[in-house]
Amino acid sequence: MSDYLVIVESPAKAKTIKRYLGSKYEVKASMGHVRDLPRSQMGIDVDDHFKPRYITIRGKGPVLKDLKSAAKKAKKVFLAADPDREGEAIAWHLAHSLEIDDHSACRVVFNEITKPAIKDAFKTPRKINMDLVDAQQARRVLDRLVGYNISPLLWKKVKKGLSAGRVQSVALRMIIEREKEIKAFNPEEYWSITGKFHVDDESFEAAFYGYDGKKQVLKTNEDVKQILDRIKSPNFLIQNVQKKERLRNPVVPFTTSSLQQEAARKLNFRARKTMMIAQQLYEGIALGKQGSTGLITYMRTDSTRISDVAKAEAKSFIFDNYGENYYNMHPQKAKKSENTQDAHEGVRPTSVLRVPKEIKDYLSRDQFKLYKLIWERFVASQMAPAVLDTVRADLEQNGVLFRASGSKVKFQGFMKVYIEGSDDLKKSDNAPHENFLPELEEGMVAIKDQTDPKQHFTQPPPRYTEATLVKSMEEIGIGRPSTYAPTIDTIQRRNYVTMDAKRFVPTELGEVVLNLIVEFFPEIINIDFTAQMETDLDEVEEGKKNWIGLIDAFYQDFSKRLSTAEKEMQSVSIKDEPAGIKCEKCGHEMVYKMGRFGKFLACSNFPECRNTKAILKKMGVPCPKCGKGEVVERRSKKHRIFYGCDRFPECDFVSWDKPIQRQCPKCGSYLVEKKTKNAKSVECPKCDYKEEMQ
Repeated sequence: MSDYLVIVESPAKAKTIKRYLGSKYEVKASMGHVRDLPRSQMGIDVDDHFKPRYITIRGKGPVLKDLKSAAKKAKKVFLAADPDREGEAIAWHLAHSLEIDDHSACRVVFNEITKPAIKDAFKTPRKINMDLVDAQQARRVLDRLVGYNISPLLWKKVKKGLSAGRVQSVALRMIIEREKEIKAFNPEEYWSITGKFHVDDESFEAAFYGYDGKKQVLKTNEDVKQILDRIKSPNFLIQNVQKKERLRNPVVPFTTSSLQQEAARKLNFRARKTMMIAQQLYEGIALGKQGSTGLITYMRTDSTRISDVAKAEAKSFIFDNYGENYYNMHPQKAKKSENTQDAHEGVRPTSVLRVPKEIKDYLSRDQFKLYKLIWERFVASQMAPAVLDTVRADLEQNGVLFRASGSKVKFQGFMKVYIEGSDDLKKSDNAPHENFLPELEEGMVAIKDQTDPKQHFTQPPPRYTEATLVKSMEEIGIGRPSTYAPTIDTIQRRNYVTMDAKRFVPTELGEVVLNLIVEFFPEIINIDFTAQMETDLDEVEEGKKNWIGLIDAFYQDFSKRLSTAEKEMQSVSIKDEPAGIKCEKCGHEMVYKMGRFGKFLACSNFPECRNTKAILKKMGVPCPKCGKGEVVERRSKKHRIFYGCDRFPECDFVSWDKPIQRQCPKCGSYLVEKKTKNAKSVECPKCDYKEEMQ
C-alpha cells in the first residue's frame, strides 16, 4: 500500500508525475473538476450572499468513489492540480469532497513536470490559497448571473440555443464594429512612382518622395504628370547618403496570448487546438526509454520571465551549437503590461537539450510543430540581436526627389533560429527583407532608366483573424490567458460569426443579439467596464478585494436592467434566406439555414419535409473523370477543403488540389493549382509537368 496519494487532473499528467515520485506515492486523476454548479439551473442564491450550490458532476460518481477509497488508505493526500485559479478551485473541491482540511499543507504546485520541479514542490506543500479559489468562484458566479439571466431572454425573444456572456459579448462587439468600419470606409485615391536607376551598370529602385525638399503625397494622375514633367533628363544627383548599423532585438518567450497568435500565423492552428496540444506537451509525452516526460512549462501564463536554471542551460546550448557571439550577454527586460500577473514563467521547453528533430519520432505531427515553435522561440529569446546594415540615399533633379532604401543582414544573431510572424498576410515571416543597393556616395550621378506610376486606393481596416482578435483582447484587457480560446469557440458555435478566408465575419444573428444586449445591458458590452471588471477580479485573486462585495455591486444595477428587459424587450424574427430553388421532394422553396458546420440548404416545409442539402461551391470545371458532372468544393469531417464531382456517388472523382480548366500540355491530363505557404504552382497529377505562378 502506498503511503501518499497524489491527485492530478489527467491520466497523462499522473503517468508523468508517477515516474518521479517512487513507490511510496500513488498518483490518480480526477479527470478535471469533480463538483460544479448544476447545468439545469442558476445554482446561485442571490439572497444569501451569492452562495454557489455545488453538486457532483454527472458521471464523476465512480471517479470520486475511487478517490475516496484511495484517500482513506493513504497517510497523506496531496492535491497537485494545475498552478492557476482553476487548478486551485479543483483542489478546493477535491478537499471538500474527500473531507481534507483545506488549511492543511495539502496543495502542491509546479510550473513544469520535470524531476527537479516535482521533487522541490513536494518538499514545500502549502495550504489551499482561498484568494485564488475566490477569484475563480467570482468569475464563475458572475458569468452565471449574466449567462443564465440573459440567455433565456434571448431564447424567448429571438430563438433557442443562444447565449450571452461577459467576455464573449465584448469579443462579438469588436468583430461587429470592425465590420461597420469596413462597410463605412470610403477609399481614397493615391499614386506612387517607382523609378529604376543604375550606377556603373548596377541597377536599383527608388520611390518618389517629394519635391522642393518636402514630402509629397500624390493624390491624382494629374499630380503624377506634374512631377514627371519636371524631370528633364535621366541624370539624378545622389544626396544625403546615410549608412547606419541597426540592431534587431530578439523576441521574448511565449505567453499564452503570443503562443496562440504565432501558432495561428505560422501553423494555421485555431486557438483551441493550440491550447489542447500545449496541454499534451505540458502533461507529458512518452519518449521511448525515457518514459512519459513533460516537454514544456505551464502554458496558461501572461509572464515572459525565465528561471535562472533555464537561462544557464540555454546559454550553454547556444555556446556549444552556435558560438559565443550568438549569446545575448545583455538581454533586454520585457515590458510588463498593467494586467500581467507574472505568476509563472513564460512558455518554454523544460529542457532546451530536447532538440525538436531528436524527439520528432515520439510526437504527432501537430505536437512536433508546436513544440518546435516553442523551442525555437525560447532559444531565440536568449540569443544576440541581429545586426543589419542599412543605407538610405536621396536622388534629386530639378527639385524632384526619389528615395532609395536598402538593408542587408550583417550578423544573423537570433534570426538564425527564429523570426516572428506577421499579421500582415502579404509579408513573409520566413526571412528578413533585404534590399541590396550598389555602393552609393554623395555627389555621384544615377541614371534613370524608367519610371513606373501606379494608382492605388486606401484599404479599409482588415477583419479580425484569430491571432489579431486575441492580440486586441489582450491589449485592451478583455479576458485572461485561459479565456481567449473558449471565448472565440463560443461565438462561433453560437453562429454569431462565421469564418471567411480565416477572418471573422458577423452573422445577422450575431448582430441581432448584440443590438439587444447594447440596448438593455450596455455595461455587459462596454469595453472599459469589462476591462475594469477583469482588473477587479485580479484584485480578488491578490486578496485585495472581497468577491461577494464585487458581485453585489455589479448585481444591484444588473438586476434592475434585467427587470426592464423582461418587460420591454421586443421579439425579433430572423427570416430564413430564400435559396431560389425548389425542393425536389415536395416542391416547396428551399432556404438557407445555419447549422453546426455552417450554412446548408433546407426545405421551408419543415417539419413535414426534412430534406436538407449541402451548399456546393461550383468551380466551373468539368469533372476530369466522368466528363458529365462539374467539380465542386467540399469539406471533409475535419473541415479540410477538397474537390469532387457533383454527381457523387455515381462518380467518385476526388482531389485535394483545385482542378483548373486547362489540360496538361505534356500528357493531356487535367491540371491542378497547388499552394504552399510561400508559393503557388500549376501541376499535373499524372506526370511531372509544373509551372510556377506569381
